[in-house]
Amino acid sequence: MNILVTGGAGFIGRWVVKRLLDDGNDVLVLDDLSNGREQNISEFQVNPSFSFVEGDIKDSALISKLFSNKLDICIHLAASIIVQDSIDDPRKTFENDVIGTFNVLEEARKHGTKIVFMSTCMVYDLAKSDGAIGENHPTKPASPYAGAKLAGENMVQSYYHAYGLPTVILRPFNTYGPFQKSTGEGGVVAVFLKQDIEGEYLNIYGDGTQTRDLMYVEDCADFLVRAAYSDIVNGELLNAGLGKDITINDLASIICGDSKRIKHVEHIHPQSEIAKLVCDNSKAYKVLEWKPETPLEEGIEKTRKWLKQN
Repeated sequence: MNILVTGGAGFIGRWVVKRLLDDGNDVLVLDDLSNGREQNISEFQVNPSFSFVEGDIKDSALISKLFSNKLDICIHLAASIIVQDSIDDPRKTFENDVIGTFNVLEEARKHGTKIVFMSTCMVYDLAKSDGAIGENHPTKPASPYAGAKLAGENMVQSYYHAYGLPTVILRPFNTYGPFQKSTGEGGVVAVFLKQDIEGEYLNIYGDGTQTRDLMYVEDCADFLVRAAYSDIVNGELLNAGLGKDITINDLASIICGDSKRIKHVEHIHPQSEIAKLVCDNSKAYKVLEWKPETPLEEGIEKTRKWLKQN
């Protein structure tokens, strides 16, 4: 198939592109490189089935030009994704995540292109102390990032119902692995691993009792691609995660193994913190036969090995 991946030079996007190319598709990547990196996709440049355009989803003329390539699927990953940035500059997040998504939807509507929309687990309200979060769990946008993602979801659903456009909304839980940034805006696993490798303190925001459901990136890419290929999921909303959570304190202990190098610091955005995140991934298994294959400890070691080499 002919597939466009917006944000395809990003961390998750890179793995999605690799999987699509391995499956024999023609893949076009659009990325403005504000968060993605060209080196993430440099290995694909020699593949005749791959092409890259540096550009912005807010550029409606560019989006129109790309969709004229008779696209079968658009996997829409491009977005402003940093929670703190959305709190500091909500306009930027709104314009990227809502207006940019509208531009993509409009062109998809004109050409009948399936849309795979990447949302986030950050849209959910608190989980109960013993409960996993399913797709019907209440939402609560605690940051402009989460609010913009919910707005994007609503637009995607409206195009499915109003125009019959094939769409699917995906809410992956916390994803980690090779190619994730290990700087401040990166994921907690990559940040902790970098701090551990460099012999630094592992800094935990707050008391560290908050939990995360950590999914290895190749499992996430498999989920996204399966949903892209499937007609059964059109019009649906699907979660994906490991199905187990871990406290940030325990995660730091696994990665570091030295409690003297773990310290707690003041939270920079406590109002947007979700205290417990654990995914109910049963619907994804039921409709896609998808389940994560990589245990947390194995994924951490794969990521550590990559970071040491890079």
